[in-house]
Amino acid sequence: MKVLVIGPGGREHAIVRSLLADPNVSEVHAAPGNAGISKLVPTHAVDASDPDAVAALASRLTVDLVVVGPEAPLAAGVSDAVRAAGIPVFGPSMAAAQLEASKAFAKEVMAEAGVPTAMAKVAGNAEEAADALDTFGAPYVVKDDGLAAGKGVVVTNNRDEALAHAQSCFDAGGTVVIEEFLDGPEVSVFVLCDGRDTVALSPAQDFKRIFDNDEGPNTGGMGAYTPLDWAPEGLVQEVIDRVAQPTVNQMAHRGTPFVGVLFVGLALTSRGTRVIEFNVRFGDPETQAVLARLKTPLGGLLMAAAKGELDKVQPLRWSKESAVAVVVAAENYPGSPRTGDRIRGLKKVEAIEGVHVIHAGTKLDAEGKVVSAGGRVLAVVALGTDLVEARERAYDGVELVQLEGGQFRTDIGGKAARGEIKVTTPGAAPATTKAKA
Repeated sequence: MKVLVIGPGGREHAIVRSLLADPNVSEVHAAPGNAGISKLVPTHAVDASDPDAVAALASRLTVDLVVVGPEAPLAAGVSDAVRAAGIPVFGPSMAAAQLEASKAFAKEVMAEAGVPTAMAKVAGNAEEAADALDTFGAPYVVKDDGLAAGKGVVVTNNRDEALAHAQSCFDAGGTVVIEEFLDGPEVSVFVLCDGRDTVALSPAQDFKRIFDNDEGPNTGGMGAYTPLDWAPEGLVQEVIDRVAQPTVNQMAHRGTPFVGVLFVGLALTSRGTRVIEFNVRFGDPETQAVLARLKTPLGGLLMAAAKGELDKVQPLRWSKESAVAVVVAAENYPGSPRTGDRIRGLKKVEAIEGVHVIHAGTKLDAEGKVVSAGGRVLAVVALGTDLVEARERAYDGVELVQLEGGQFRTDIGGKAARGEIKVTTPGAAPATTKAKA
């Protein structure tokens, strides 16, 4: 099987790495890729969000499968163009990608499918926004209705700040979705979909804020870990039964079948499991940690989804180890990140047992040296016998990365490793679920 992976980031590097480990995958290409991906497979300088260009490249390479990584190409209709060229593609159509491209659309589908989620109102002007904020009260949750790469959400107790974020979205010609605040720990679950059937991957938890203790502005994600030993028993089946399968059924009923990854962002609230949002692609950096543990060959899974054959897939196999991914970001991220700096120490990082580096915002300079080229520069991913060991290895690796102005969180997976994650069963008092680690 020959596979083309579309995208430039860490998620795509992790996907390429897993595909290369699949004995049934003979060749992998990437477009446009990054410095890390280019050391593994041929890369092609194609605009990932240009449907015709991607379809032409896939045809020229005579690939058997195209895997679309980021959300922007999906929203632009890249999958539609590739399918029209007669090539199987893992990634939803432009119409189905509206589950991420429009939060208002996602809320509509969830309501039709009976999916448990936060109460919400759509606002198109300051007066409507103010009314919605007052309806739900603090903490205020204001989301840009369109694609914002994980950074279009503001959660604050300051009403003026919430209104200001809404106004910035209106000024840009958009609308906002204002929701009730959901308490409890957050969980990410990736569900593979073939338009009819669903298969869930191992849950993960990511860290959105830039600073320790969940302080500072939202980012695309500063780290993740898996598995979640503190998660309630039966959570994955609940996500399939109450969220993913009803959503896939509803999308098929609408005539826009969903093929690809339904990324379900959840809050385990005192009132039960609630969906925070949907994304329509693998999450970053959760993918880096989740795929590090996946033992089932990835290429076969993605092809089964693309061809509508997930019902033939055997139960997934997973490593018993824990995985932790810690993102190293550029100076001034998530604002205007500094780029162009040399990155040193990567070979030393990968010399640590159970550790590898996933490139995200990197490129090769004129001398062939790896330099920073984006906000989230790379992730150090570590496997360990438990979460404690995986964290130690990951942070040992992070300490060896030399990037001027580089920043990272020191608390990825920390509370879970100490057994401090609290899950509240509806109708019961909060209880601390001790992690096995």
